[in-house]
Amino acid sequence: MVSGELYQAGDPELVESRTRARRLTALYNATVPDDEAGRRALLEQLLGAGGDHAWIEPPFFCDYGWNISLGNGVFMNFNCVVLDVAPVRVGEQTLFGPAVQLCAATHPLDPRERERGLEYGEPIDIGRNVWVGAGVIVGAGVTIGDHSVIGAGSVVVRDVPAGVLAAGSPCRVIRELAG
Repeated sequence: MVSGELYQAGDPELVESRTRARRLTALYNATVPDDEAGRRALLEQLLGAGGDHAWIEPPFFCDYGWNISLGNGVFMNFNCVVLDVAPVRVGEQTLFGPAVQLCAATHPLDPRERERGLEYGEPIDIGRNVWVGAGVIVGAGVTIGDHSVIGAGSVVVRDVPAGVLAAGSPCRVIRELAG
């Protein structure tokens, strides 16, 4: 699964791992706002790497958790979803608006493979100091370069270079950013 090959989502080991993630996210989502220590402890159990001072506003949802790596200072606002069947890496100081979806999971184009329950994933890499606006969807296999801004509501299905403003559905570069 992690290497991007076809796999069966119903594999008992994967089901157990998703159940663990659901349990931890349910606990995390039920925390009270001033329980910073409790939230940090749950994120340490859930995430592959959480980075110092990374923060996720509940509610938050993910498939596995251990495939997510957040750099220092990452902030994810309410209702973010990470389908982490492949590695999802987010660089330092990156900010996510509410309801951002990072979808490393995907399905084969061949209908016979889909009927057999096969799926696969491709990694998502988001650089340092990126701002991802509210409601953005990032597809499998996408890389977003450092210091870029993705406009609210965008659907990102192709790589975005560093230092640009990009927006739309599909997302496209609008202009370079100074700096």
